[in-house]
Amino acid sequence: MTETTSYDLVIVGAGPAGYTAAIQAAQLGMKTACVDRSARPGGVCLNVGCIPSKALLDSSALVDAARNKMADHGIEVADVRVNIAKMMVRKQTIIDQLTGQVKKLLDSHRVTLIQGDARLSSPNQVDVSQNDGVLSLKTRFILLAAGSHAVAVPGLKLDDDRIVDSTGALQFDEAPQHLAIVGGGYIGLELGVVWKRLGSRVTVIEMLPQIAGSLDGQIARTLKRILTRQGIDFMLKTRVIQAATGNDGMTLTLESAGKQETVICDRVLVAAGRKPATANLGLDTIGVETDSKTGCIRVNEFFQTSVSNIYAAGDLIPGPMLAHKASAEGIAAVEAMNGIETDVNYDTIPSVIYTWPEVGSVGLTEEQVKSRSIPYRSTAFPFTGNGRALCLGETDGMVKLIVHARTDRILGVHIIGPHASEIIAECVMAMEFGASSEDLARVIHSHPTFAEAVMEAARSLGARSA
Repeated sequence: MTETTSYDLVIVGAGPAGYTAAIQAAQLGMKTACVDRSARPGGVCLNVGCIPSKALLDSSALVDAARNKMADHGIEVADVRVNIAKMMVRKQTIIDQLTGQVKKLLDSHRVTLIQGDARLSSPNQVDVSQNDGVLSLKTRFILLAAGSHAVAVPGLKLDDDRIVDSTGALQFDEAPQHLAIVGGGYIGLELGVVWKRLGSRVTVIEMLPQIAGSLDGQIARTLKRILTRQGIDFMLKTRVIQAATGNDGMTLTLESAGKQETVICDRVLVAAGRKPATANLGLDTIGVETDSKTGCIRVNEFFQTSVSNIYAAGDLIPGPMLAHKASAEGIAAVEAMNGIETDVNYDTIPSVIYTWPEVGSVGLTEEQVKSRSIPYRSTAFPFTGNGRALCLGETDGMVKLIVHARTDRILGVHIIGPHASEIIAECVMAMEFGASSEDLARVIHSHPTFAEAVMEAARSLGARSA
């Protein structure tokens, strides 16, 4: 059975880029449909990414506090028991609540949510394969927001049991005795922290000489030192050649500096990055250009592809694969379709790693500033000097501030410390409005707060040169 319906905009993907764009389009009076293969809107972020991982991070943080931190506060907790099954139920309840809210929001804006596999058959038609046939959607505009999927690693074939991706690692029914994580990026580090807290031995295997490769080097080294102290093992400049299953578990053959060694574990998490989910969308058929190296869809400053009425946003296009970046692009793309002047400032997109301590960053790293020969000054204020951090007993980390040597304009802020994910928002706002370190230093902060560390870092730079 084939049916045809007409719309002003058809969006492929109901993740952060897709559903925010759909709401924006409906508010601008566009008849909108949003297509996703899942029955639940929210994409990877809400269903198997950002939200479930943070739910488990917060639950496991309470376990860690009960076992290792409360005694310092005079709270004695004996016989701490972990019920992972109940923890997983709580996680799923949060997912259900949020995806349900997104669906209600789409319904209230009269966005048609369609489940099925979407494929572009022309610049003005999206065909949706469903169990009972094909639904053809005629449309003026198309927004591609299909997201991304995990990168495969040669020699490590996923089996949803011993070798899993991040989705599988969010669903373990018990803590692995030894979890090997292939990839030392944000996803691997966060899930490593979860399962270390819940009782696993964790080994992170990373090809690069630094974990979280996009971080400022000083912050990355500090994070590795702290996580090592927490009991996570790191093997840098190391790659996995093959995996074999035996009676003792999984045996990984590793190579580093031309030498081979083996590691025995019972489960492997492959977290070597993600790539755009462009396969089977029919892009070649209608001439939507992609980058042969990255697989990203090429877009202009208005998020238009090489086919003028087809736009793309989120993980499908260049830039960091972050939910908030995707949401901003989805909204901007819809505004561009409607002739509204729009802009996404990529210089002020924050990124966060939800380990503990957390890491929050915005702007240029010190390495980037040096490579561009920008004259700069930098400073780092430690949380050991912050009253609120001392009261909490969480003094690891610092606020690092990088400013232009002549203008004092803030070039980058990198925070590793308690609640860095929240503190970084102040710095994003400051950079968005072109603030200087003097501006930050003069803003009166409540006392005692963690955010005072930002003010103190700015003050420590002192008066800028004439």
